[in-house]
Amino acid sequence: QVQLVESGGGLVQAGGSLRLSCSASGRTFSGWTMGWFRQAPGKEREFVAAIRWSGGSSYYTDSVKGRFTISRDNAKNTVVLQMNSLKPEDTAVYYCAAGRNILLVAIQGRHGYDYWGQGTQVTVSS
Repeated sequence: QVQLVESGGGLVQAGGSLRLSCSASGRTFSGWTMGWFRQAPGKEREFVAAIRWSGGSSYYTDSVKGRFTISRDNAKNTVVLQMNSLKPEDTAVYYCAAGRNILLVAIQGRHGYDYWGQGTQVTVSS
């Protein structure tokens, strides 16, 4: 049984930083893709970033490029989202997700991911 547990959310002022972690368990993730999505109140869940567990290629939505960095620690089975220069519009619940054999064309879509964490709240005050 795959389990994803997020941590690291909280309240921060605009311009500040937060580091989200996703602890993955239940199998080896070689060949999988790990993603971060977020959902603000009244909005659809949207893609933030993803990383290939094998090889480490990373992908970002345009609004976070240059501010967020996704990385993984193979030994600890952990995926980290480092968020810098946070803006009030980054406020959302952030979810970790995992999926197998996700094609590049589908990497930003929710439906390619098989497993989801419970989410962690990130609030950025202005």
